[in-house]
Amino acid sequence: MALKESQQLLEAIKRSSRPLICVPSAGGADAYASAIGLSRVLKKLEKNPVIVAADGAAPQNLHFLDGHEEVQPKLENLRQFVIELDASKTKVDELTYEHKDDKLFVYLSPKKGFWDKNDVRTSASGYRFDLIICIGSPDYESCAQLYSDNADFFYRTPVINIDHSPDNEHYGQINLVDLTASACGEVCHDLIESIEPGLIDDEVATAFLTGMIAKTKSFKTKGVTPKTLQTASKLIAKGAKRDEIVGRLYRTRSIPTLRLWGRALARLKVDEKAKIVWTLLSQQDFLHAGASEDGLTDVIDELIASSPDAKVVVLIYEMADRNICAIVRTERPMDAIALTRGFSASGTREEVRLCFTKKTVVQVEEDLLNKIKSHIAK
Repeated sequence: MALKESQQLLEAIKRSSRPLICVPSAGGADAYASAIGLSRVLKKLEKNPVIVAADGAAPQNLHFLDGHEEVQPKLENLRQFVIELDASKTKVDELTYEHKDDKLFVYLSPKKGFWDKNDVRTSASGYRFDLIICIGSPDYESCAQLYSDNADFFYRTPVINIDHSPDNEHYGQINLVDLTASACGEVCHDLIESIEPGLIDDEVATAFLTGMIAKTKSFKTKGVTPKTLQTASKLIAKGAKRDEIVGRLYRTRSIPTLRLWGRALARLKVDEKAKIVWTLLSQQDFLHAGASEDGLTDVIDELIASSPDAKVVVLIYEMADRNICAIVRTERPMDAIALTRGFSASGTREEVRLCFTKKTVVQVEEDLLNKIKSHIAK
């Protein structure tokens, strides 16, 4: 990683007091774990980081990581509305408020005298975060509602873009995109090591190694290089709990998750020519399995493991509110964003998530699979 980039990032962090770490939609365990590790490093630098994830709280299989509970599902209270009162001549004795007919009334009681409208000013405060760090997001749109609901915040705040994908659009003011790395966890390790190796303790090392193991399927994917293995060795030397990571990611499955797997595998469908596998899950499946949507990542991982020749894996499921959602995961040269264009999908070229209203599981299956197959046939 270029020294100049590390220096730029260090200076940006030094100037920041409250950084925001963003995990994109479909960022997966790598982005979550890397964000958790990086947050711990920032705290050591006496910063006050907040992690927010487009897909919500950290998945169950990452709950062994210290700090997983700090991941927030929404980006809220970005700015405050300020009411400024000149109390130099007339002091405030009491402040009360009430909600009435969708309006807020604020009542100020003076110690003596009174105020007029010239004593009051209103304004909007600046954003509560002064730096954005995006982990594993190839573009702004991959941050889904975090970006779409707060586009002005993203444009007005410095952005550090940390990724390893060749599809990254280098949208940040500082772009740490290492194409030789296999995972964001590896990029984060190299970055912190170039700044101050002592910042990586056993918890940070465990988080970064978790990202690497999750992204590479325990170092079995094509992107693994000698440098990747060397980085993993360094992290283990710093106290990373490799056995616990592998156990939590691959060997520990709850009974409800296993039941959900069984229901998903029982409905597995295959198009060998297009190299697509897909399955369906209804709310009844979740209820009978006693499982929640937190187990869906494990389910789609199992579908991939059961179908090594598939280039596209699709999981269609019914939410508790009866809306239908889908996860589409691809392997190169397939592009998940291109395959689902027109469906308002969010995510990366490797995985997208999309939802449908007023449709049944079967209708979504027909519409989505026909779209994907027609694109592949072109």
